[in-house]
Amino acid sequence: MAFESLSDKLSNVFKKLRGKGRLSEADIKEAMREVRMALLEADVSYKVVRDFVKQVSERAVGTDVLESLTPAQMVIKIVNEELIKLMGSTTTRLNISSKGMTVVMLVGLQGAGKTTNGAKLAALMRKQNGKRPLLVACDIYRPAAIKQLETVGKQLDIPVFQMGTEDPVNIAKAAIAHAKKHGNDLVILDTAGRLHIDEQLMEELRRVKAETQPDEILLVVDAMTGQDAVNAAAAFDEALGITGVMLTKLDGDARGGAALSVRAVTGKPIKFCGTGEKLDAIEPFHPDRMASRILGMGDVLTLIEKAEQSFDEKKARELADKMRRNAFTLQDYYDQLQQLKTMGGLGDIAGMLPGNMGKAMAGAKIDEKQMARTEAIILSMTQKERNDPSVINSSRKKRIAAGSGTEVVDVNRLLKQYEMMRDLTRQMSKGKLPGFMGGGRRRGGFPF
Repeated sequence: MAFESLSDKLSNVFKKLRGKGRLSEADIKEAMREVRMALLEADVSYKVVRDFVKQVSERAVGTDVLESLTPAQMVIKIVNEELIKLMGSTTTRLNISSKGMTVVMLVGLQGAGKTTNGAKLAALMRKQNGKRPLLVACDIYRPAAIKQLETVGKQLDIPVFQMGTEDPVNIAKAAIAHAKKHGNDLVILDTAGRLHIDEQLMEELRRVKAETQPDEILLVVDAMTGQDAVNAAAAFDEALGITGVMLTKLDGDARGGAALSVRAVTGKPIKFCGTGEKLDAIEPFHPDRMASRILGMGDVLTLIEKAEQSFDEKKARELADKMRRNAFTLQDYYDQLQQLKTMGGLGDIAGMLPGNMGKAMAGAKIDEKQMARTEAIILSMTQKERNDPSVINSSRKKRIAAGSGTEVVDVNRLLKQYEMMRDLTRQMSKGKLPGFMGGGRRRGGFPF
């Protein structure tokens, strides 16, 4: 998870401060030295670290902090506020054109994830803003780049415009004309990248910009490249005048320093972040929420939004009614598995939970193979068997196992887990459980 190491180090710093009660200037100076080292080890730009620590130190040695009854909390509050400021203070939305069509030009080094994340962005804009996107293959150099864009476009049911190895400028112009003709109001240009910055690449991108006049030029940055990402951001901004940044692979980098540096270096907002390999793993970048994650406070707002996106209110009411009537079925069990899958892995959810709650789940993963077996077994049942598992006798178990490519023992295991889950819902509906999931008395549950 991004910032995992930084978050742990900062937590240790604040733990020491809490243990001191009243703070002296020497205490704050020592704490800031540790914060400085933690940021540098997270691959944050040296200049950014220097300015950040200076700003926090100046505020932290003020009278209000040193004479506060809870000085450690005041210092944490200051660090949180300065982190938010460092990452842009407010969430910056995509600049949607009021004229009808919005053109977004994606630029960046090869391997940063432009193609995949361009498709993710298109799907997000369709879902959240009702846009009708068109993906445009302007990368004519990288082997299989066009095929890759067509593949992800097909998976997301988003049209892709391509003209083979024509001049990228001509492709972009023709794509905009095509979009106008076919009613697409969002055009995303997937441009070429290089392994390094060169003048030939920049000149081509300048020509595309001049001919298409994009509403947005988003720089796609791989968070795992650290300072190289920051250097690339400065170079692209100088050549093209980028309007924002899309930070990718935040799920795979334990340091994440690029997120804290790129905004300060370019002055341009981070607008989106890629949080996983799945094609829906993209979200708007919220500086305040990211600061909360870094400081171990979690990100409950994003967790709630994810839950709401996968939440079917009608089904929830029906399930609640079934729980009251003790009518929880295997079909309900299957529906709950599907809903959990749409929220991402348990590790992603853990990163949004505050303090010890998140750490308790850290590293937890859904066993995809086991879940697939569970789904196959349930789908191999008749509707009657799903609604009334009591009718499943030995011969039915053999048929279900054969149909799902599993063993009878797997069917028995699932039925046992279902019974435990049904008993749990019965207790919950009667208010007999003292806390969530039986106050720690859980004896089974979902099979992963």
